[in-house]
Amino acid sequence: MEKLVQIDQDECIGCEACVEMCPTVFGFDDDAEKAFVQEGKEAGDDCVEEAMASCPAECITWSTDD
Repeated sequence: MEKLVQIDQDECIGCEACVEMCPTVFGFDDDAEKAFVQEGKEAGDDCVEEAMASCPAECITWSTDD
């Protein structure tokens, strides 16, 4: 099982904290004003964990790919 990071788009407030903290994993959609997880990017645990901790909306979570 692979650990995947995801963002709950309904909860994201568009603060871009995750993008600043971990730009190799997260991107920002200017039209939707929401962060997203970039396709095919390595999710380095340290970087993602820091982004999760800094997210004021607490909308970044781990999921597993079964």
